[in-house]
Amino acid sequence: MIGMRHSAIAALGMMVAVVLAACATRQVAPPPVVVVLPPPPPPAPPPRLAPLDTHRFEILPTDDVVGQVQLVVVGKDDTLPDIARRFNVGYEEIVRANPGVDPWLPGEGREVVVPTRFVLPVAPREGVVINIAAMRLFYFVPPPKPAKATGKQGAKPVAVAADAPPQRQVVYTHPIGIGKVGWSTPEGRTRITGRQKNPVWVPPLSVRKEHLANGERLPAVVPAGPDNPLGRYKFTLGWPSYLIHGTNKPYGVGLRSSHGCLRMYPEDIQVLFDLIPIGTSVQVVNQPYVMGWQDGGLQLQAVSVLEDDRRDWRKSRHTILQKTLTPRIQQQLKALGRVVDWDAAAKQAHDAHGVPVPVSLGGDGETLPVTLAKALRVQNRIPAGANWDGSDDPASPP
Repeated sequence: MIGMRHSAIAALGMMVAVVLAACATRQVAPPPVVVVLPPPPPPAPPPRLAPLDTHRFEILPTDDVVGQVQLVVVGKDDTLPDIARRFNVGYEEIVRANPGVDPWLPGEGREVVVPTRFVLPVAPREGVVINIAAMRLFYFVPPPKPAKATGKQGAKPVAVAADAPPQRQVVYTHPIGIGKVGWSTPEGRTRITGRQKNPVWVPPLSVRKEHLANGERLPAVVPAGPDNPLGRYKFTLGWPSYLIHGTNKPYGVGLRSSHGCLRMYPEDIQVLFDLIPIGTSVQVVNQPYVMGWQDGGLQLQAVSVLEDDRRDWRKSRHTILQKTLTPRIQQQLKALGRVVDWDAAAKQAHDAHGVPVPVSLGGDGETLPVTLAKALRVQNRIPAGANWDGSDDPASPP
């Protein structure tokens, strides 16, 4: 009995040994290798478009808004004033459109707003119209006179067909610098009475006294040249103490920096010098809020109220805003069954970023972020057709 038990145990041991030997010779498959692929790169941004010219437009009698908002990426050495001059806007215009951005260190790679859409001032579209609140000049070129045909009785006007398309009018617009507080630029109507190239500046006694009080002695006469603050061109006005002129400090354009005169970029007044005839009317208005019709909606462009504007904007803002609605715009609102969204208008007037935004109920309800999302993303360079050639651009590579 004992012998049988030992035999069974021995047989069991042999079986275990065989099984273990089989396990030892069996090859175990390695675990599957899991390859984790990196996420695909984000799609490349669409190429930026060529920038649009910002100073010459052709308008119909029913057009109130010109231009388009553009977005650019700040270059390595750019300041906001550098970008402003490339796109023919002024200092205050580009700064108010980019709240919170340091004008002198905006940051390479940042996308900034170039506010190159403008609502035309509420004024007759003739001659020079200047909105000192917006620090912007508009020159409405006289439309060509109707053609004449010569018959046996002499020259006779050619009849215009009743269904002929309306004639377009050319308007030029440029940023300006205006009078600082205490030396404000006057409002009203006057005319261009003369023009001069390479003008000599005779500082008024009041200006010389002001400079002397600040420790600077001005000469009685400043000859033409690089030190002359009038620049190379000037227009004289029916107001004897005030001029429209160039400057030897371009980065003062778009600021309240003069003694009441109107300063322009050197390249802009050079073009207007030959374009605007003597005798042209000049109307100066002060309209921080201007409304205009575009694409079936009412647009409001709001800028900051000038510090020395004596109107009570807090109590009378709604009334003053209403005065910007011309009879034609009121008729368009009525015909489309729309009304002004005064809450939206009040917000835009408070923010005063200078970018036109829709403010009519019944429209598409577009807000500033939506407006900027629709803006053109363009290359950060001088547009084709601009007056400036960039020869003295401090941010351009050598």
